[in-house]
Amino acid sequence: MAGEKILKLGIPKGSLQDATIALFEKSGWKILIHHRNYFPEINDPELTCAMCRAQEMSRYVESGVLDCGLTGKDWILENESDVVVVSDLVYSKVSNRPARWVLAVAADAPYKRPEDLAGKKIATELVHFSKKYFESAGVPVDVEFSWGATEAKVVEGLADAIVEVTETGTTIKAHGLRIIAELLQTNTQLIANKKAWEDPFKRRKIQVLDMLLQGALRAEGLVGLKMNVPEEKMPDIMELLPSLTSPTVANLYNKDWLSVEIVVAADTVRDLIPKLHDLGAEGIIEYPLNKVI
Repeated sequence: MAGEKILKLGIPKGSLQDATIALFEKSGWKILIHHRNYFPEINDPELTCAMCRAQEMSRYVESGVLDCGLTGKDWILENESDVVVVSDLVYSKVSNRPARWVLAVAADAPYKRPEDLAGKKIATELVHFSKKYFESAGVPVDVEFSWGATEAKVVEGLADAIVEVTETGTTIKAHGLRIIAELLQTNTQLIANKKAWEDPFKRRKIQVLDMLLQGALRAEGLVGLKMNVPEEKMPDIMELLPSLTSPTVANLYNKDWLSVEIVVAADTVRDLIPKLHDLGAEGIIEYPLNKVI
């Protein structure tokens, strides 16, 4: 209905589904998925949700079926979708780093470079992008769509090489393959329909989504620390604190002590707390963070 105050949001179904729902929950939105239902509930009257494969998300957003959604940069390029890329959201099911589309061959194959595959058969799900890659390199190859189990295509003799997505390369190596080139780095992106982006309400809602999702991602790997510090020890304490910003410091009532609060990297806390304690800090509290804006 025209002018309705509802934003239609697409959630990627498949490998990123659980990580996306967890990220939204940390950001303040609880998404409840019903079995075999592509329209989950969300605790926001201004949002409706639909589940679809990341491979199709940009097409649905471009057509206006959805106002915005989360999908991979790779599938936006594959579909050549005309959408607004609002932001990058670097998260994944494994390592929270950009995934890579790589060109891989059998470990004992003679191919060392993409040029060595001239006249050979390539299997991939990323067909359009792969064709453009080889065309721009001037390497004639036969690119075929793979419906799945792409790593096995070389082993079974159905292809000479594959273009496949990987984060760590472990699965590719486990299938007896060797990476000879990286074609693309990809990560999740928040995208919007162009018409929806021009609507003031929808644009603002998308920007709020982006801000809180980014805040939740920024909070990963960070924790808060609170402690009480003798005032005369504050200069020494300050030299130890690798805070995100300057620490918050307040006087304690009727004492020559200060209350200090900071945000630090979680992997520094194990070594930091004993040093703070040795300098006289007391009542040290570590707490998790949901968002850092």
